[in-house]
Amino acid sequence: MSKHPLLCFLFFLSFSQLLLSSSSSFSNSTKICSHAQSLALLKLKNSFSIKNSYSEYFKHYHLPNYPKTEYWKEGSDCCSWDGVTCDLVTGHVIELDLSCSWLSGTIHSNSTLFLFPNLRSLNLAFNNFSGSSVSDGFGRFSSLTHLNLSYSSFSGRISPEISHLSSLVSLDLSWNVGAEFALDGFDSLVQNLTKLQKLHLRGVSISSVFPNSLLNRSSLISLDLSSCRLHGKFPDHDIHLLKLQLLYLVENYYLSGNFPRFSENNSLIDLVLQSTNFSGELRTSMGNLKSLQTLDLSHCQFSGSIPASLANLNLLQALDLSYCQFSGSIPASLGNLKSLQALDLSDCQFSGSIPASLENLTQITTLNLEWNHFSGKIPNIFYNLRNLNFLYLAGNNLSGQIPPSIGNLTNLHYLDVFQNQLEGAIPSPVNGFSSLSYVDLGYNLLNGTIPSWLYTLPSLVELDLSHNKLIGHIGEFQFDSLEKIDLSMNELHGSIPTSIFELVNLSSLYLFSNNLSGFLETSVHSNSMLPKIQILDLSHNNISGIFSWNVGKDTLHYLNLSYNSIIGFEMHPWSSMEILDLHSNLLQGPLPTPPNSTYFFSVSHNKLSGEISPLICKASSMQILDISHNNLSGMLPHCLGNFSKDLYVLNLQRNQFHGTIPQTFLKGNYIRTLDFNGNQLEGLVPRSLNICRELEVLDLGNNKINHTFPHWLGALPKLQVLVLRSNHFHGQIGFSKIKSPFMSLRIIDLAHNDFEGHLPEMYLRSLKAVMNIDEGDMTRRYMGGTYYQDSTVVTIKRLEMEFVKILNTFTTIDLSCNKFQGEIPKCIGNLSSLRGLNLSHNYLTGHIPLSFRNLNMLESLDLSSNKLSGRIPQELTSLTFLEVLYLSQNLLTGFIPRGNQFETFENDSYYENSGLCGFPLSKRCTTNEILKPSQEIEFEF
Repeated sequence: MSKHPLLCFLFFLSFSQLLLSSSSSFSNSTKICSHAQSLALLKLKNSFSIKNSYSEYFKHYHLPNYPKTEYWKEGSDCCSWDGVTCDLVTGHVIELDLSCSWLSGTIHSNSTLFLFPNLRSLNLAFNNFSGSSVSDGFGRFSSLTHLNLSYSSFSGRISPEISHLSSLVSLDLSWNVGAEFALDGFDSLVQNLTKLQKLHLRGVSISSVFPNSLLNRSSLISLDLSSCRLHGKFPDHDIHLLKLQLLYLVENYYLSGNFPRFSENNSLIDLVLQSTNFSGELRTSMGNLKSLQTLDLSHCQFSGSIPASLANLNLLQALDLSYCQFSGSIPASLGNLKSLQALDLSDCQFSGSIPASLENLTQITTLNLEWNHFSGKIPNIFYNLRNLNFLYLAGNNLSGQIPPSIGNLTNLHYLDVFQNQLEGAIPSPVNGFSSLSYVDLGYNLLNGTIPSWLYTLPSLVELDLSHNKLIGHIGEFQFDSLEKIDLSMNELHGSIPTSIFELVNLSSLYLFSNNLSGFLETSVHSNSMLPKIQILDLSHNNISGIFSWNVGKDTLHYLNLSYNSIIGFEMHPWSSMEILDLHSNLLQGPLPTPPNSTYFFSVSHNKLSGEISPLICKASSMQILDISHNNLSGMLPHCLGNFSKDLYVLNLQRNQFHGTIPQTFLKGNYIRTLDFNGNQLEGLVPRSLNICRELEVLDLGNNKINHTFPHWLGALPKLQVLVLRSNHFHGQIGFSKIKSPFMSLRIIDLAHNDFEGHLPEMYLRSLKAVMNIDEGDMTRRYMGGTYYQDSTVVTIKRLEMEFVKILNTFTTIDLSCNKFQGEIPKCIGNLSSLRGLNLSHNYLTGHIPLSFRNLNMLESLDLSSNKLSGRIPQELTSLTFLEVLYLSQNLLTGFIPRGNQFETFENDSYYENSGLCGFPLSKRCTTNEILKPSQEIEFEF
């Protein structure tokens, strides 16, 4: 928990004490500042420019700041200048406070800053001295007691001379992130500066173990070594720093140790160990920290339960144990910490119920219990917690209804109960929430209508009621402060209220997956409605009509209207559009041309007609273009294969395009999916596809392509899906000059062509992606990205199925309805991860290979309509996943095997094999046909 404003304020006071007794007492007629000092100060002034580098910081923390040196004038007494304090007797400058003075420039080693040997206090904090180092010159101030160079962009090696400032009481070099101590430099500083009360080095690189000697400095009051790259183990002995009030070790990620042990008569006020590697359970002795006001152990490795002794810390105002491994229940005694203002136990392993004793924390402003395992009802504890600003209960297993006392939290800003199991209606408040800016009740089981008070919150910025069971209409919003509305995944119906389009600050609107209907007439709205909208998702509703809203002209980058009944779409010149999803509607007319900035454009499953305009190629950032399942026709623009260097999905399937496939693809392209299935394309497969090194899916099925097998595709290292089905491919597949072709291929469909000759044994031996895949070690996922998944149509189990998502474990080979001849290669038995195999309707001869017994994952086997002979191997009964078997219309003989899946197959699996007998056929086997072990001898393959 940051104390920067407090520390800066304390420094401001400490460096101004002498000023009250000296600078302000001088009159214009009294000059005690020497001419040499005046010249040195003016030269120092002129070495800097004035630039307010910390304006936002000053504004946020209300720090007094102005260019002090601007008021230094030649001829006036320098002891009266802003930030300068002189000794009343000698006239020597003894204090220089130029903090927050907008100074910008470099302090060189010969700077006149180092001409003031009598300085006792030097404060240069909150300026910009980029390029400066803490040089030897700072070691010349032998009388210096206070040195503050924090927040001033010093960098480089810190001079070891600084350790010679033996009179230092306060040293602050914080947030000079580029500064670092030399080897052993920090140890020397600790050894020599024996009077230190305050040592703040946050952000300075020390890169050493924590020095034990530092814990012997009995004078220490405040110690901040955060983000100093400390490592090793923190001392595990008792700490006897009786004056120590502040200890900060934040973000020393490799500093380990147990909870520090402090003597009983300690004075510790703040203990912050956030983001270190401290671990173990909390000590019972922590109850001795009676003065403690802030305890922050967040993002550490502490574990175990909260000790009961924690309840002894009566002055505790802030307790943060978040992002640790604490477990168990919250002790009821925590309700005794009546000074507590902030309690954060989020992202741990706490369980049990939320104790009702928390109602005693009447001073609390922040209560964060999110992302734990709390269960049961939310206790009705909020009647007395009127100071509560932030309530976070998300990501637990809380059930029951939201308690009515929550309506008493009139100062509440954030209400977050996301992802629980809360049910019932959303309660109505008693006194209203005039300050409420964030409401997240999403991912619960809430029902009923949306209460009227949620439409009348004057400060509401975000409203999330998604993934519940809310019904009724959406009401009219009364205030325009809203920036995000998420009412998705409910059962809301009716039209979208007019008031939503008057929310001038709205940037995100999610209404998807409801039962909303109708469509607003655009004439009701001005062209400037929703001027800041960035995300608009109305998908999965019953909205109809023509979309012509001119919203978010310069801001809209995500528009999803998919799964509605929209018949028309008016494209607007959205300058920031990135994702435009209109698929699964009733769109008619020509294909809309997306804005040039679009990288995702889907209008699939509509009724669009006409040709593709070459203007679409101006969308040079396009990554995914899906215009499949329409009535589009004409020839494909030549630019379609090379208009975007980022294109990785081009899906044109199920249209009426004719002509040839685009012949040119960009070198070094990222194309992952090309789907031209179900058109009337002809000609050859472009040889230029061999430069598509990222290609995973190539579907040219159901066209009129007249070509031989494109063997060069075997060189594509990532090709997983190859569909050439139902074209005019012909000739022998033969051999490949490529070593180990198609090593990633796992879905192969060459069916319904005119291929001839023997089955391509060389290719079948190379299918490494279908061999011995251990699915237990695979992460099951679908091909494609998170928003768009690849799809394909395959015929398996004699059913044509569209896989709208392709699972990475699915494998199939379909070579049916060709003119292949000869024997079935035994090497197919190596494809042990194969799920579907269809070799039907060819001219194959010989026996069913005994090696098929190794196809352990096989679900469908179709060898029908060939000229296979011999017995059905009994060993095939070991294929326990086999659901569909077709061996009909062959020359098979002998006894049909019994056992396992073979008990489920019916007559149509075997018909027109006159030599077969036994179950399920009516023909009984004779004595000569009694089952014998397979005599087939198979060699290693």
